[in-house]
Order: sequence, then C-alpha cells, then structure tokens
Amino acid sequence: MAFRNQIFENRTTAGIALARAVRQIALKPPVLVLGLPRGGVPVAYEVAKELRAPLDVLIVRKVGMPGQPELAVGAIASGGITVREPTTAAYLATLDVSFEKLAEAERAELQRRERTYRANAPPLDLSGKTVVLVDDGLATGATMLAAVRAARKAGAKSVVVAAPVASSEAAALVRAEADETVILQTPPLLYAIGEWYENFGQVEDAEVRALLDRKL
Repeated sequence: MAFRNQIFENRTTAGIALARAVRQIALKPPVLVLGLPRGGVPVAYEVAKELRAPLDVLIVRKVGMPGQPELAVGAIASGGITVREPTTAAYLATLDVSFEKLAEAERAELQRRERTYRANAPPLDLSGKTVVLVDDGLATGATMLAAVRAARKAGAKSVVVAAPVASSEAAALVRAEADETVILQTPPLLYAIGEWYENFGQVEDAEVRALLDRKL
C-alpha cells in the first residue's frame, strides 16, 4: 500500500481506519480476530466490531538467544504452541543450553498473561477458522511472524495480518507467510511505532481485560 504519512490520534482511531480496510477483504467464515497484547488489543477491538467477529488474544513470547535476546531462537504462544527457528536454534547445542530452559521464563509470563486476560476461558481453538492477527504496528515483524506461524500450527485455515503501520522490512517479512496482509502505511523510515501516534500510552492489563469483556 502506498505511504500515506498519517499520524493516528490513538489506537482506537487507528483501529477504526484499519477495520474499514480489513472489511474490504472477502474473509471466509468463521472469522476470529486476535489482538497481540497489549498494544494490539485496542486496535483489534475495532476490527472485531466492524467484522462482527469474536475477539480474543494471541499471546506470543519470543525466546531469545543467550547474550543476544533480540535474536529469536523460537517463540511460544497461546494454546501451548511452540515455534522453533531451525537456523538459530541449531546454535544452542554449542552453548550447552536447551530451548526448553530458555523458554521457561517466557512461559511463566505467558501463563500469567493467559490467567489475567482470559481467566477461565478454554484454550484457543483456531481449527478451520480465518484468523485476523492485529497489532498496533510492526517494527521488525518478528513477533507477528511468530504469531502467524503459531496460528497455522494451531490449525487456522487462513491467516490475515493487519496493522496500521509497519516498516517495509516487517511488511515484507509477514507478507511472505500470511495469506493476506492489510497494512495502512509503510513509511520509508520507521524508528519507533509510537512516532505514528499522537497518544501512544502504555496499555495496561486492566484495559486489555475490559476490552475482551466488552460487548461488540
């Protein structure tokens, strides 16, 4: 999509604009909208409302290389999903450390967020569904890529990635694996997602929980 140089007032207004664009895609039902906590949930709420689709969260935690946490060796996600990066995970043997050991701390945080956001709800069932993954922006695209792979592993029949803004590199990364991408703008230079919002305050756990509980 062409660069539009649009600064969004907040995540709600970004979500409304994104929802209109997602609405133009012929999505085969059943459709499920999943926000990536925390910042992606207010955006996803507007998309789910426009599509009249259920809203939930897909919690993804990147598992980083020891000493290089920005380098992913894999990721864990809601529903007991594990995704490993073969090209980087192969180096773990040389460091005498296992993937499971590295994932342990991330799994604890994932479980905490599951309890906080989803309470006693059953595990996500993505089997046969068209899944729309939503975040408030994609900088590197690594977390969203893990979410795409997690959704596929969980049985989604089609995966759509939607975000108000993304770097060109992140857009290309997710476009290579998602069935559809809806990204409103890809600025030539993207240093931080917050630069594209007038109000980019931190989204708290309570707000995520309230949005998930709110009637669509």
